[in-house]
Amino acid sequence: MRESAPPPRDAVVVPVYNEAPRVREVLRAVRAVFDDLLIVVDDGSDDGTGCVLAEREDIVLLRHGHNEGYGRALADGLRYAASLGVERIVTMDCDGQHEPKHIPEFLQLVSDTGADVVSGSRYLPGSVAVGAAPADRRAVNERVTEMINERTRWGLTDAFCGFKAYRAAAIAGLPLEEPGYALPLELWARAWARDLTVVEAAVERIYNDQDRSFGEDLDDPERRLGYYRDVWMRTLEEESG
Repeated sequence: MRESAPPPRDAVVVPVYNEAPRVREVLRAVRAVFDDLLIVVDDGSDDGTGCVLAEREDIVLLRHGHNEGYGRALADGLRYAASLGVERIVTMDCDGQHEPKHIPEFLQLVSDTGADVVSGSRYLPGSVAVGAAPADRRAVNERVTEMINERTRWGLTDAFCGFKAYRAAAIAGLPLEEPGYALPLELWARAWARDLTVVEAAVERIYNDQDRSFGEDLDDPERRLGYYRDVWMRTLEEESG
């Protein structure tokens, strides 16, 4: 009688939207250092990404029928991973800005520090720069990071790095509903309200695409900042009510 495979202990969640030129290489690099559950959330790609992903038998593929937003894709992946009973979850992007080699380090930090969230930072002393961060994006990050620290006293240096590791039990019940790029603000607010612990770990600051668009309404830095602030304040109000 064949023994059943052991349940997954760890998961890596990768939200993907129109990354056909990169997705093979990113997933190859993930598999070079991680052999447990790999969840890819295809957020309605229409550039051939879906065909590339369909070829793989070593991933769990979640598909959105249309583009629902970065936040929705990330939240769906986190919820699915937590529902499988894993202990630790890593999230990373598929745009070439995150080095998969850090996945084992992040997982180990969750265990060693006891933190609920290990958040990558591109602005710690040990962070290596590969390309310059666009000035407006860095300015918005700095202002949002300061806003979060004023409330939480966490001392974060990077509010927006999508490369993170989580203790699955700590985030399993978080009601993450923001579909867009402000999901990290919702997550930070809910984590703080629930007294979750956070540590940062240095990662590379890689900028391959200086012209990345956040969408027509959010390419203006002040409008984007206002959107982030609104989600932060609204979530804090929800949590206090």
